[in-house]
Amino acid sequence: MDSIPSKIKFEYKYISEANCISYKNKKDVPLILGVEAIFRIKINEELYFEAELPILEFYKSLFKWKEKIKENEIPEFHYYSIEYADYDEGSIISLIPFSNKARVKSIWGNCNIYNVFDLTYIVNEFLVLEQKMKEDLERYFNIKLKDFIKHIPYSTNS
Repeated sequence: MDSIPSKIKFEYKYISEANCISYKNKKDVPLILGVEAIFRIKINEELYFEAELPILEFYKSLFKWKEKIKENEIPEFHYYSIEYADYDEGSIISLIPFSNKARVKSIWGNCNIYNVFDLTYIVNEFLVLEQKMKEDLERYFNIKLKDFIKHIPYSTNS
């Protein structure tokens, strides 16, 4: 008997006003970290994760992870925030590949959902999220992330 494949959906809604950041303050770290959105992860239509995140910092974590992907090597993705110091339990959001599968985990998960995804599917969903988020951030805030990315702080918790 085949199991039903897990499906994931990412949603985000900006809390910050569109004019809260501009090119004149692209080096202002507290301001950058103050750009927030409600971020949700739904697994098989069930709400797994919902939190206010510094969305530019989260985006940079996705961007840096994407840069590390090689043809036959998918690194783990871990999102840590520099604003939250206690990571004894793990990262805020993780993608843990194993074999040809992967799991999504969060220390802030709303419920304990067993999720095992096809690796190709989940990596593609994270890559689509990164690209969509880039386009949305640039359109909403009227910025080009390439001009901001080096100024956006992010934590690797190492």
